[in-house]
Amino acid sequence: MPSIEQLAPYAGFVLKDAAIPELPNYYKGKVRENYDLPDGRRIIIATDRLSAFDRQVTAVPLKGQVLTQIARFWFDRTGDICPNHVLEYPDPNVLVCRGLKIMPVEVVVRDYLAGTTSTSILSMYKAGRREMYGHRFPDGLQPNQKLPATILTPTSKAFDAGHDEELTPAQIVEGGLLTQAQWDQVSELALALFARGREIAAERGLILVDTKYEFGFDAEGNIVLADEIHTPDSSRYWFASSYPQRFAAGQPPESFDKDFVRSWVVARCDPYKDELPPIPAEVNLEAARIYISVYEAITGQPFPLPATDQPVLDRIRANLAGYFQA
Repeated sequence: MPSIEQLAPYAGFVLKDAAIPELPNYYKGKVRENYDLPDGRRIIIATDRLSAFDRQVTAVPLKGQVLTQIARFWFDRTGDICPNHVLEYPDPNVLVCRGLKIMPVEVVVRDYLAGTTSTSILSMYKAGRREMYGHRFPDGLQPNQKLPATILTPTSKAFDAGHDEELTPAQIVEGGLLTQAQWDQVSELALALFARGREIAAERGLILVDTKYEFGFDAEGNIVLADEIHTPDSSRYWFASSYPQRFAAGQPPESFDKDFVRSWVVARCDPYKDELPPIPAEVNLEAARIYISVYEAITGQPFPLPATDQPVLDRIRANLAGYFQA
């Protein structure tokens, strides 16, 4: 893993925006910027923006490349289970993919009683709920305990910056979000993808705790895996070696501290009310180092640091020049 000193040249090597006027149908998300080509393909550019507290906080060097390449690692290793939207990677930050009709349901797969948000199964369990997402949970479970079986906890897909809502399989079918056959198929695919992820993660000394999948339909109505897969932004990982001892002691499992910047901000202000303090370069570099450590732990390969002789957006523009007339 690179040291902070090795990453110092990348302090200003960030992709904050990826607006390219020569590409059509531009859409800017929180982190990714998208272009829909006339032939149905989509270009997705992962920026280095870090979103938290319902706002943009900073830009972490190399973050977009890390997430794109982790997803690439997993797409390559799960294509035999489920077709995905990947067509090609013309740049380390860029995915060209098939345009899909995105499913109105996000599928979350869980192996442990974990989570931190108010809608996580751990928070709801602590509040006394035992019926969640169509599952009945037994009494006596401890925080971060392995569940009796792997479960699906689907939510509604918030397309317009709304909030995802808890769903049960019955609500999905009865509400017309998916047919029973579609839900049965996507459930089977999600569990198989998670099993593959859990197996490979275990080989790396990691526990894949839970993850979110997004699926879509192609023009023929086939179910296709979209968005990202098993990245630290969509999944929770723990270190397997220390989990038993920490669980026995009632301590939180050791995990990738992907909330490093978030924790730094919270220690200095109320991010929901106050103006955010400027994020120092050394904080962003440490966050970059953590993201790179995730890549290397998951893939088992050293992270390929890019050349710094060309700004990121200039490099991306050059690599996408062939799409300008598409």
